Amino acid sequence: MPRDSPTPRNRPDVAAINREFYGAFWPKAHLQRPDGFNTWPLISELLPRAAARLELGPGLCPRLPIAGTHFIDMSPVVVERLGARGGIASTGDIGSLPFGESAFDLVCAFDVIEHAEDDRRVFHELSRVLKDDGVLVFSVPLHPDRWTDFDRLVGHARRYEPSELLAIMSDNQLRLEKSAVFGMQPANPRLVSYGMWWLEHHRSRAMFWYNWVGMPLAMRFQKPLQLVSGFIDTSGVDEVVLVCRRAPRVQGGSG
Repeated sequence: MPRDSPTPRNRPDVAAINREFYGAFWPKAHLQRPDGFNTWPLISELLPRAAARLELGPGLCPRLPIAGTHFIDMSPVVVERLGARGGIASTGDIGSLPFGESAFDLVCAFDVIEHAEDDRRVFHELSRVLKDDGVLVFSVPLHPDRWTDFDRLVGHARRYEPSELLAIMSDNQLRLEKSAVFGMQPANPRLVSYGMWWLEHHRSRAMFWYNWVGMPLAMRFQKPLQLVSGFIDTSGVDEVVLVCRRAPRVQGGSG
């Protein structure tokens, strides 16, 4: 059953959970093609004006074209496999990016910001490395009262209230342009619980089904993104993807 996300007092060591879960998950997972995701039409529209690209925490599900794109991920396995396909990949902390200011035309962060303990720092870094009028595309889960054991298992630190998310974006000079319902998690909570149990108790078998059945079916039956201007009505929405633009910096200012 959904319940409120953990408070700072009772929150577990999220970084340790992420290291343990994804350290075991990615070595057994298959690398997915970016053009197989429902984000590809959006990404394709942005690519002609995005020579300098960065994706944070892609795992083996990158949404940007691999060759020529910069990637930061916590997993050495991910870095090695993306690098072998022409990616400019390195391990690192998404809250302290090894790039200068205004380095990128396009930055993507799908299903990763909610894993960071200091998400304010992450948003600051995203804004910092974007060029003026550069585009940020990211997704996050919504509504703390929809917190479930799935969030705990995969290492989420939080879910966002829409008003809180908009405020963080505004504080970091990120102007919302479009949004849409997002996510590949099955809608059936029993199916999610079943998959979680297998991942926790029989990981090898679970990964076989993930690679050869679950992920192929999820990719095949993705719904096209229904992007609208501004923020969608988030009532009952579990996860959202947002397209933002970095406001021009004020000459001589700090923004």
